[in-house]
Amino acid sequence: MGSQTWTGGRALIAAGSPFGPVTYRGVTYQIGQANNALIFPGLGLGALLSQARRITDDMITAAAQAVAGLADTATPGAPLLPPIDDLRTTSAQVALAVAQAAAHDGVAGLPGITADTVSAAMWQPRYAPVHAV
Repeated sequence: MGSQTWTGGRALIAAGSPFGPVTYRGVTYQIGQANNALIFPGLGLGALLSQARRITDDMITAAAQAVAGLADTATPGAPLLPPIDDLRTTSAQVALAVAQAAAHDGVAGLPGITADTVSAAMWQPRYAPVHAV
């Protein structure tokens, strides 16, 4: 018996590994990939940029809410989490939320972190061109 049978299709699903979509009653559901890469890079970046003296419960909550805010809640069958293939966007949003929470909690040594500050601080891969010889 599949989970759709005993839940009537009322299940929230995220998995640690990638899974293909599931179709139930004419709606195709994308299974979100729950991964610590959605939270921890942005949590660390936000804490570093704000020079937070410690990680507060509010900073962790802000990180989780930032991830949740990136989920598509309007499209039936959309995944519960943002896509793993766009971690840069997720990390930037999480970092900003964490830095703002650190300032709000009074643990930031450097309040006033903006989206531009976060973007400028993120590593940008730059590769030398490869030429065939």
